[in-house]
Amino acid sequence: MFRTALRNVSAHKARLLMTVLAVMLGVAFVSGTLVFTNTVSDAFQKSSAKGFDQVDVAVRPKYQDSKGDQVGRTPELTRALLDRAAATPGAASATGVVTGFTAIAGKDGKLLGDGWQSAGGNYWGAKDARYPLVGGHAPRGRGEVLIDARTAERAGFKVGDTVRLSVDGPVLTPRVSGIFSTDDGNVAAGGSLALFDTPTAQALFGKKGTYDEIDVKAAAGTSQSALKAALDKALPSRLVETTTGERLAEDQAEAISASMSSMKQSLLVFAGIALFVGTFIIANTFTMLVAQRTRELALLRAVGASRRQVTRSVLIEALVVGTVAGVTGLAAGVGIGAGLRSLLGSFGASVPDGPLVISPGTVLAALAVGIVVTVLAAWLPGRRAAKIPPVAAMSSVHAKATTRSLVLRNTLGALFSAAGVAVVLAATTMDADSAQGPMGLGAVLLIIGVFILTPLLSRPLIAAVAPVLRLFGVSGKLARQNSVRNPRRTAATASALMIGLTLITGMTVMAGSLQTSIDRMAGSAIRADYVVSMAGRGPLSPDVARRLAGADGVTASSPLRNGASRIGGETEYLTGVDGAAIGRLTDLKVDDGSFTVGGSRIVVDKDRAAEHGWRVGSRLTAHFEDGAARGLTVAGIYEGNDMFNGIMLDNKVLTPHLADPADMRVMVKTEGGASDGTKNRLEKALGSNPAILVQDKKDISNDIAKTFTLILNMVYGLLGMAVIVAVLGVINTLAMSVFERSQEIGMLRAIGLDRRSVKRMVRLESLVISLFGGVLGIGLGVFFGWAAGELLGTKMPTYELVLPWGRMALFLLLAGVVGVLAALWPARRAARLNMLAAIKAE
Repeated sequence: MFRTALRNVSAHKARLLMTVLAVMLGVAFVSGTLVFTNTVSDAFQKSSAKGFDQVDVAVRPKYQDSKGDQVGRTPELTRALLDRAAATPGAASATGVVTGFTAIAGKDGKLLGDGWQSAGGNYWGAKDARYPLVGGHAPRGRGEVLIDARTAERAGFKVGDTVRLSVDGPVLTPRVSGIFSTDDGNVAAGGSLALFDTPTAQALFGKKGTYDEIDVKAAAGTSQSALKAALDKALPSRLVETTTGERLAEDQAEAISASMSSMKQSLLVFAGIALFVGTFIIANTFTMLVAQRTRELALLRAVGASRRQVTRSVLIEALVVGTVAGVTGLAAGVGIGAGLRSLLGSFGASVPDGPLVISPGTVLAALAVGIVVTVLAAWLPGRRAAKIPPVAAMSSVHAKATTRSLVLRNTLGALFSAAGVAVVLAATTMDADSAQGPMGLGAVLLIIGVFILTPLLSRPLIAAVAPVLRLFGVSGKLARQNSVRNPRRTAATASALMIGLTLITGMTVMAGSLQTSIDRMAGSAIRADYVVSMAGRGPLSPDVARRLAGADGVTASSPLRNGASRIGGETEYLTGVDGAAIGRLTDLKVDDGSFTVGGSRIVVDKDRAAEHGWRVGSRLTAHFEDGAARGLTVAGIYEGNDMFNGIMLDNKVLTPHLADPADMRVMVKTEGGASDGTKNRLEKALGSNPAILVQDKKDISNDIAKTFTLILNMVYGLLGMAVIVAVLGVINTLAMSVFERSQEIGMLRAIGLDRRSVKRMVRLESLVISLFGGVLGIGLGVFFGWAAGELLGTKMPTYELVLPWGRMALFLLLAGVVGVLAALWPARRAARLNMLAAIKAE
């Protein structure tokens, strides 16, 4: 039986090619994902580990928990603590580290690197082994800065050049005193790093003679654990905590692995979808191969082969196909992994140098996926073939499914579909966080149910297009009959395309609805013409708000300033605003009271008010971070959103209690409203600072939606793999169908059907099958998009379902194009059949 199975694979290698391709694509996706994520993770881990070579023990401040009415604070690492650490037995040296946001502008005035990757710090001096100089000298004073070599190369900076940069708003123009090399992970990923001398860094980053961290180097012969134990004795444990460099490197490696894990899981989900779609092709292929070899299998049974041996022979064929697909998919996956790493560079990011990582786990996963998926998909056709009685098989009595099997299938499909719809509808009434699991389960049940019901659905839906097919004469009539001749095969082929379009349509419905909702939120909540913030979402200097308030054409402005407090024994973050102007800059719906901020009067969002039981007129006492207390009265309760929420009070009340005031953003209203000219004036008033974003309502909406758009485009690209596999399925089905109907096509040719009509018949059949799958996919996608939107609506009051009719029509058109393209080769093959040879074929 083993030799028989191998001969069958060799005999039908052309027909199995599409199956190999479908599985290979899925395996390549899986192995490529594993190679890419393992390679990037390994490169960053090794790079980050080098960054801790100069750190044997790191001393960090220990956050003081809130107690009673006292707001929790982070203690300061002073120069005295630095000296004590340096004098600890076993310590060779101690370095005070200062870090913060620092944006560098290129020579074209644009921000270098992404905002959140723009960092700054202090350079300790000529003995600072963390950042070896490759040119120039250490910075001296506020007028000099060091920049990393990668940034210097990208921007074309040299020692002696003047560079524009910003820490919290105002533009600084120091001279580049030197260039240094670094293994910092952010720099390797495309960010920038600027270093000042320690006093300058402390002044710029608001440290006032203190440090963010103290890095201690061990003396010769002292281990990291011994040095840590000595520092724990020498330094006050209630103020600081110590961590060895080895532990820091391990923590960094774990963090990198965790961040890559989410990407890996997302990519593997789409690989799984492609493989799931591929199972339909495999099952279809082996079903048709078994049907074509019915008499052969019956003869094997008649000469003594058992049912188990027949099933085993089919599974051996699947094993060979799966192994070939797994090996070729692994090879293609290695190329995909290397290509993805190179592709990062085109998006402005880079990865530290390192070899491609092809782990034994990747090899085993690729082979296992290819073999297991293929064998499982072929098991049912093999089992079905083994159950056919030899006499019935030889006389082809078994050809049609029994009424009982059809009733069982339709009943099972209806139960799965009903259960899926019920679970999805139930999930829409749950909390968004707890509903994700039930929503996913319901979606899977519904897709399985629709797949089972597809043969039943195919007849009425294909019958609906019969009037159109009649326009094509005999070819159209034959195409319709061929489409419903074998409903199970048509269903399996259409379902492959249905799954891809379901996901694409669902994501498109969600993205379009989110964009509209974000536009409504920005438009309805903001009366200001512009919102000003830092590119890295860091704090703004109060000087920015003062400059904007005095700019030409500005009629009203308000900084939004954060401050911690203790209210009723709980930590609450307050938002300070300009009480006189905030009403002219926002348009928040007030549920109770009035939107009045000033003196002791505050406004609270309704969720916070409900949580604490506050009403209009409620009095509460806020204990600020400096220890002072102030009585406040709730003047109004408003509906919060992602942009505005929490407790708002006047900055005149909040600011005196803040040690280092800083703003989240500044809202601005101008005389002529938003325009390019007004925006340019505001940017010039801020020194044309590339680190500061001046955004109107549309900019804000686009900025928020940018993430969703990026995800949607990635999903389109990833789901394209599933669609390609579905196209292979259509080609495979049509090719097999043409082979099965060779005698019939020969007869049609003999009685007068010309080659053009034969081609048209096959193309129309493919078009009908593809459109059938497209209609099912778009329908399911709209349902899932609506259900997911119901969950989002619980967290986004402005959410509203928007159906992208234009895109859905485009998806249906693309399904039709898929059908036409997939039919090209089978149609040509059918038209070129020799009619006499075809008529004599068995």
